[in-house]
Amino acid sequence: MLDAHDVGAGFEDFLAAHADRLKRALVATYGSARGTEATAEALAYAWEHRERVMGMTHPVAYLYRVGQSRTRGRKRRVVFTIPDAADPWIEPKLAPALAALSERQRVVVVLVHGFGWELGEVGDLLGIKVTSVQNHLERGLAKLRTALEAS
Repeated sequence: MLDAHDVGAGFEDFLAAHADRLKRALVATYGSARGTEATAEALAYAWEHRERVMGMTHPVAYLYRVGQSRTRGRKRRVVFTIPDAADPWIEPKLAPALAALSERQRVVVVLVHGFGWELGEVGDLLGIKVTSVQNHLERGLAKLRTALEAS
């Protein structure tokens, strides 16, 4: 049987492997404030149920849903803040264009192109088929191109 130190060390390894990906997915879905709150809730749940969660094949997808359900409440629209000072490397129309996408399109575009996730990983996270991920990605990118007046 493992002692408390071994369990804590194992959970630290689990966090190192999965916490950043979970936070990126939830922040991409809900914005910074709610995404961070959802991550904290999901990781608290993971600690409480660590033996079961650490043995899962796709723990990030499971904890993503835990974070969603634990922070569900009143419906809020994701708000992307536009910085006061214009950064030369950020397209000023990008934040409003991303905010105009549907939630699924925004999550897929940000995770695939912003964080380099594979389509299959996004599909596992959202519980949809890879072909659906591809459709959301293509439609989201088409809307972004139109909004940013890119060809």
